[in-house]
Amino acid sequence: MQGAMRYEIVVRGRLSSRFQSPFTGLELEPRPGQTALVGEFSDQSQLHGALDRIRDFGIELVSVNAID
Repeated sequence: MQGAMRYEIVVRGRLSSRFQSPFTGLELEPRPGQTALVGEFSDQSQLHGALDRIRDFGIELVSVNAID
């Protein structure tokens, strides 16, 4: 993978502002019944790190989408 890629990670539920710190660099976008975390990832390991934090907090993952 070359260069940073922008991703949208959608999770179930509304994440409060306390989750801004563990997901520094990502925008939290509230949606009905969901929250999208949107931002750039420099490589796959950085993306997987964010996904690991989601798992560690017990947050249900809905989807992961690359954004053009």
